[in-house]
Amino acid sequence: MSAVLEAPYDTLVPRLAALLEGERDTIADLSNASALLMDALEGLNWVGFYLLREGVLVLGPFQGKPACIRIPLGRGVCGTAAERGETIVVPDVHRFPTHIACDGASRSEIVVPLHRPDGSLAGVLDVDSPRLGRFSPADRAGLEACARLIEAACDWRV
Repeated sequence: MSAVLEAPYDTLVPRLAALLEGERDTIADLSNASALLMDALEGLNWVGFYLLREGVLVLGPFQGKPACIRIPLGRGVCGTAAERGETIVVPDVHRFPTHIACDGASRSEIVVPLHRPDGSLAGVLDVDSPRLGRFSPADRAGLEACARLIEAACDWRV
């Protein structure tokens, strides 16, 4: 990691690295990552992953209420982040034109794309909060650092 991470990511990122170390099973790694993020970060109501399957994002391991199962690329925050290949931070999801309301309590969201070693899209890390404007530049940097660890740890052939 080249950037200096702010609290709580300065301790969370090393904890995630230790949790992922030595395990290549994607489902196990994503399950533990979602549980750790949900437990370690305040003010969240959903943390999870959508995995790219045949051109559509399909629900993967998560923490929170039941969620949308399939999201087309370019639709909602997840599909838009996946299509663009860039992190999207949305302070108010009700102002995002194609927002998909899986949990009506969600008010803000951050989505970080995940890539395979060859650079192709593997899926996204999706984090929601019931608080408006919950996600700061420090959250963006920290969750992107977490995403890089997850990308390196997982065997994306599942």
